[in-house]
Amino acid sequence: MSRGDTRAPSAHPGMAATRGPMAPSSPEQNGVVPSEATKRDQNLKRGNWGNQIEFVLTSVGYAVGLGNVWRFPYLCYRNGGGAFMFPYFIMLIFCGIPLFFMELSFGQFASQGCLGVWRISPMFKGVGYGMMVVSTYIGIYYNVVICIAFYYFFSSMTHVLPWAYCNNPWNTPDCACVLDAANLTNDSRSAALLSNLSHPLNHTFQRTSPSEEYWRLYVLKLSDDIGNFGEVRLPLLGCLGVSWVVVFLCLIRGVKSSGKVVYFTATFPYVVLTILFVRGVTLEGAYTGIMYYLTPQWDKILEAKVWGDAASQIFYSLGCAWGGLITMASYNKFHNNCYRDSVIISITNCATSVYAGFVIFSILGFMANHLGVDVSQVADHGPGLAFVAYPEALTLLPISPLWSLLFFFMLILLGLGTQFCLLETLVTAIVDEVGNEWILQKKIYVTLSVAVAGFLLGIPLTSQAGIYWLLLMDNYAASFSLVVISCIMCVSLMYIYGHQNYFQDIQMMLGFPPPLFFQICWRFVSPAIIFFILIFTVIQYRPITYNHYQYPGWAVAIGFLMALSSVICIPLYALFQLCRTDGDTFLQRLKNATKPSRDWGPALLEHRMGRYSPTIAPSPEDGLEVQPLHPDKVQIPIVGSNGSSRLQDSRI
Repeated sequence: MSRGDTRAPSAHPGMAATRGPMAPSSPEQNGVVPSEATKRDQNLKRGNWGNQIEFVLTSVGYAVGLGNVWRFPYLCYRNGGGAFMFPYFIMLIFCGIPLFFMELSFGQFASQGCLGVWRISPMFKGVGYGMMVVSTYIGIYYNVVICIAFYYFFSSMTHVLPWAYCNNPWNTPDCACVLDAANLTNDSRSAALLSNLSHPLNHTFQRTSPSEEYWRLYVLKLSDDIGNFGEVRLPLLGCLGVSWVVVFLCLIRGVKSSGKVVYFTATFPYVVLTILFVRGVTLEGAYTGIMYYLTPQWDKILEAKVWGDAASQIFYSLGCAWGGLITMASYNKFHNNCYRDSVIISITNCATSVYAGFVIFSILGFMANHLGVDVSQVADHGPGLAFVAYPEALTLLPISPLWSLLFFFMLILLGLGTQFCLLETLVTAIVDEVGNEWILQKKIYVTLSVAVAGFLLGIPLTSQAGIYWLLLMDNYAASFSLVVISCIMCVSLMYIYGHQNYFQDIQMMLGFPPPLFFQICWRFVSPAIIFFILIFTVIQYRPITYNHYQYPGWAVAIGFLMALSSVICIPLYALFQLCRTDGDTFLQRLKNATKPSRDWGPALLEHRMGRYSPTIAPSPEDGLEVQPLHPDKVQIPIVGSNGSSRLQDSRI
């Protein structure tokens, strides 16, 4: 996987002629051909990233999300601690990085979003629609999580955190405060009272923490059933509006504006993680928590569940099959080294997950030591970790509002990085699909419309039953449907379009074919692992619950319908495409529906070489954007050459 070895043949311009007609004219490392100005957009219609750092940071922000903080550490300690790292990194190498590279190269080659790329095989365009449906679901509930983080962030702007004590109007007699326990240690009655406190923690008596009651009784005002919506929580609704306004403003100029924002949103979480890490490891009991996180239980490696959890976490964490990777890569310059980027981003994502585990478990170890209980009794995942367990642990620290502000600001930035790409995925798909000059000029209104729709659809999730619906969407809307979408994408590229064709496309784009390891993974290993994840997901399926609440059957049915709504796009569109495709027989129609459309290939004429070379002089009716390499010089049109005169942009 060494980049230097694979690019060695393209480092000598004199060897370009020996690589055959598929090779590009010596792409440089900065992603442009030598005669092109580095600051000028290659694709004048869609635009490009300002530079490759913007793309890498955006992709890191997209891949590194809330799951890295609130899911991976919990999975790690539950599945054998340090032993879990072994299957985790095996799955990263054989499934995560190959799939990441596949999606980046797919979007970059065609310079199209998740719908436009399916010119490669029009019958499978339903996969793109499935990706849009998944991104819609995730975008709706993900911003609600961000809005709750905003609410906690604003609530932390006080000298005493509101979830620190049990003397608030919303607290119940069952509330037991860890800070009260600390004060009791110097009292003569401490032994008896601390004994009473330890009983609830050992589950011999019902004890609730002030942070849990603040979350359940004040922030959410949680109803007793998913069907009982109650009232809309106006503070959460206001924070949801703030979240969507922030996302819209950051995407107001598409990748041109979001590419600048990610310099902060993608890097500052690492600053906060490091601050919390340094503070955490200096606390008493931190070593116990970290050892609980890392100590390997090698016997668990033999359990299929551990491998299934590792594969699932890699798959979902990297954002495969959401459509975001294809979309972000479509704004790259054609010769950008997306192979290098995929390795860097995937490893950064997984390293962040491991690093976040140290931050989480050092604080939880400190809290467990303070309470005199096992770490397992304070460890949690999901919203329970982010909004209950960790905030409670922060109340034990001096200047606790400062640490709380930092923690929730980090959650906001992690969430926004993913939300930017989810919204851009939908907007890009719509704009590319319509494709006329009017919508390209009015893209800001498309972004605004999608943001407003996302806000309106998120309002029910701010009601008293909102957390039930949020978890329902999280468990079903983006679970096994992603696995199905990814599996069909692999099959269509490798076996319908043809692996040799795809490898040649990558060689044309990068100057070297994909390494043999990736070729094997794409054809055999990764589809097998994806199929394993699907089987594992079905076998391990359990009806959804939230704490002790069991979801009713009708709610579970709605969850399955959400999951099917993205998958069903694939066969429905395939049937639609078959019906409208020319052919005397079914097999003829099937063949015509799966072969690439006429406008499949690089978006710019200057990059269409080899089998993509035009056989006739380009005309305004062609769907290609024609741009000269030297806009200040007059060029003579030459059929099949790398340069051509500027023609009026149009679309088939």
